[in-house]
Amino acid sequence: IQHPVTQSRIGSIGAKHHASTIQYPVSSIQHPVPSPQPPAPSTQRVGLKPFEIHQIVYFRGMIAFLKGDFVYKSPAMVQIEVGGVGYEVQISLNTFTSIQHLEKGMLHTALIVREDAHILYGFAELAEKEMFLLLFSVSGIGASTARVMLSYMKPEELTRAIISNDARTLEGIKGIGKKTAERIVLELKDKLSRHPIESNNSPMKNNTLQQDALNALTALGINRAAAEQAIKKTLVSEPGLVVEELIKKSLRIL
Repeated sequence: IQHPVTQSRIGSIGAKHHASTIQYPVSSIQHPVPSPQPPAPSTQRVGLKPFEIHQIVYFRGMIAFLKGDFVYKSPAMVQIEVGGVGYEVQISLNTFTSIQHLEKGMLHTALIVREDAHILYGFAELAEKEMFLLLFSVSGIGASTARVMLSYMKPEELTRAIISNDARTLEGIKGIGKKTAERIVLELKDKLSRHPIESNNSPMKNNTLQQDALNALTALGINRAAAEQAIKKTLVSEPGLVVEELIKKSLRIL
């Protein structure tokens, strides 16, 4: 029930306000302007869907080597105990051949970190580890493929094949097609030509003085074979040198 007086008053007031127009200066109305937001990082890569992307990282100095007891060995994996801690390490057939009759020893290692796993790869020789990391750096070559390649061929054999553009030999490895073999040659030939990887089966291996000098020279980027020859020539002329002098005089020959 509405009172007629109230109804008429409301109607007159509404009409009055409806008839008049209230104007505000445009400059007096301040609308908040949202600050620009940085674009969200894209996870899309060419040829990949977002859920297919897996980040893989190699930590060079995380675990350089392991030295301890071989608790379990297989052609693809070894468990090594170091200070009461057991490490599971993936290995190649070449490394298995080197350690299969040993109860203890040392493995050079590379830690590969993925989104779903941390995987240790072990190598009986430093040359094999270096070749593994070079192969791993090639586009399209993962850690598993690099290990398979090192199970088929030794580091020095892979080096010769790559330097001589012998992609056909690489194609003989399981999982390596023509395009992949050509990519490996293309990306690694120059690197290996400058610093070829050679197995450490050197006659100096059991001589601490010569081995220390050899390690120092190769660390400077000198070819292992050339360094060995320089050390031998130096020791023939001056057999009583300490390691520092041996290194310096060998450098003068190179």
